[in-house]
Amino acid sequence: MLRFANLEFFQLYWLIPLLALFLIWAFRYRRRLLRQLGDEELIAQLTANLSRRKQHWKSVLILLALCFLILGLTDPQIGTHLAEVKREGIDIFIAVDVSKSMLAEDVAPNRLEKAKHEIGRFINGLQGDRVGLIAFAGLAFVQCPLTLDYSAAQLFLDEIDVNTIPQPGTAIADAINTARRSFVKKDLKHKVLILITDGENHEGDPFEAAEEASREGIIIHTIGIGSPQGAPIPEYDRYGNRTGYKKDRQGRVVTTRLDIETLETIAQKTGGRFFFSGPGGTDLSEIFDEISQMEKKELASREFTQFEDRFQIFLFLAMALLVIEAVMSERRRKKRGRA
Repeated sequence: MLRFANLEFFQLYWLIPLLALFLIWAFRYRRRLLRQLGDEELIAQLTANLSRRKQHWKSVLILLALCFLILGLTDPQIGTHLAEVKREGIDIFIAVDVSKSMLAEDVAPNRLEKAKHEIGRFINGLQGDRVGLIAFAGLAFVQCPLTLDYSAAQLFLDEIDVNTIPQPGTAIADAINTARRSFVKKDLKHKVLILITDGENHEGDPFEAAEEASREGIIIHTIGIGSPQGAPIPEYDRYGNRTGYKKDRQGRVVTTRLDIETLETIAQKTGGRFFFSGPGGTDLSEIFDEISQMEKKELASREFTQFEDRFQIFLFLAMALLVIEAVMSERRRKKRGRA
């Protein structure tokens, strides 16, 4: 294969015809000057030992040298070789609660948007770790499988909202079990689940699920988002206009509160940590520090093709031609007399 790293230098090839025209003009101008010096026959005798052919060849060498010089500046890359690149890191699933309670606005602009913002910043800071996304409400499913393509993970993250899962509720246990099934079973370490929720569990036993995860080497860090005092859950129509707040059957406004105790217990059972993300705010940088200190494993070994620079060849040819032009004499060779 062949490619050029600096294609813009091909514009310099416009200099070749300009230089050729200049050399032609220079030859004619010099001949005109010689005619003005005196008798043409006398001048012809005085310049008889000059070779016009060699003069022309010297001009050709200059033009060729400039061609090779410009070609060298374009940095042609010819030939390939394979290089092995190893990436080390850990597997990270981020499970984000998308239940209606995540619309509460005790964290601006609301719990879910705050969570998505922090997850996006976290993914941008990863280097070599595989990351996946799990969305959960009344049930859980893998929104994005483990990947090293952080741009793809960001795209999947952007699509998450409270309509991602139609089944209402908050099934923390199902989110943990979904992560368990999605990790590589044979690895008993290098696995992290970041659970982001307000902690109000409605389905299953999250403590039992956490114990199962711990036996499989999964560390769960929990992030409680919201406020312990609670906040009402806004409701919207299909056009995105707020219509009021969610109410129970008795007509009272439903308040959603952060369940810190549940999230702390889940984290403790797996050797993880609980982080609070309330109105005062915190971000995932602390979790990132925890993860960066973990033992890494080789996640990918890719072979890719690198182009090798070949500009040296053309620069050498240009220099060689200029040297030849400099040492080439314009005089004719003297004929040897016969014995």
